[in-house]
Amino acid sequence: MASPLQDKSKAFALEVIKVCNEIKRSKRESVLTNQLIRSGTSIGANIREAMYAHGKADFIAKLQIALKECSESEYWLELLIESGYYDDPTILKQCTEVKRLPEKIMKSRPEAIWTALNL
Repeated sequence: MASPLQDKSKAFALEVIKVCNEIKRSKRESVLTNQLIRSGTSIGANIREAMYAHGKADFIAKLQIALKECSESEYWLELLIESGYYDDPTILKQCTEVKRLPEKIMKSRPEAIWTALNL
């Protein structure tokens, strides 16, 4: 069962891969881009895992990890943009949008959302 959170995090991961490949080709930078690929693709993986969590605590833990990976991705994107390796802030905005969804779940009642997903 797909969700807006799964869809947006997957779209973000695909964009991260595209951007990182572009930077590697044009700027020959790999340290920052490798870090961004790891964190940017991990968001969706953790969200997908959360959908099949073993329980409420596991669901919450996976969403918290996804949030941490979002924050890390923001950091690598900020470095790439501010250092001049990349100049389109659109991907940073996309990262912020992805981050808002698990934040919203965590601020509300994640236990109720987990229960609803597992009916």
